[in-house]
Amino acid sequence: MADYTKFTDDELVTLLTQGDRSAFNQIYHRHFDSMYRFAFRILNDEDDCNDMLQNIFVWLWEHREKLRINSLSSYLFAAIKFNLVGVIKRSNRRSEILANAPATQVEFEDFSLELKELTQLIKSFTETLPNKAREIFELSRYQYLNNKEIATLMGLSEKTVENQMTISLKKLKNHLGKNSFWSFLI
Repeated sequence: MADYTKFTDDELVTLLTQGDRSAFNQIYHRHFDSMYRFAFRILNDEDDCNDMLQNIFVWLWEHREKLRINSLSSYLFAAIKFNLVGVIKRSNRRSEILANAPATQVEFEDFSLELKELTQLIKSFTETLPNKAREIFELSRYQYLNNKEIATLMGLSEKTVENQMTISLKKLKNHLGKNSFWSFLI
């Protein structure tokens, strides 16, 4: 029987894409603690951290056959960062979390490149949207306004804003690729 602890992350990812459960387990055991510590420094909540990491690893297993990962560590930390945004936005403790979050400066060269690529993809996507849809999208995603605030600001019904965001997000997922990791995060 193979000793999975001796495999590199790249080798584990290759085995994972082939459905190797032991490779998945090794990835989980190798990366869970550092991912948890990173998330906990921000959220300071065990349940939120565990739920978020479970979602990331479930997604990783369910989409294993279509994965294209250059750096597993960067990929997983990108998943944490993007999931943190969603958790914080939905949290009743949003202000507390943001006020107490440490100023973390995690430098991952691969992550920076992937983040720049994602930012460029989203920017090019928003340029294709009709003016009103683009304005709604930007107010929601860059100014962090909720649907009601956007509706009031733009003189639209809240339902119109909700519909426009639903349409824009579906288009964005298609733009990023239906099975890409980035579409999962959006």
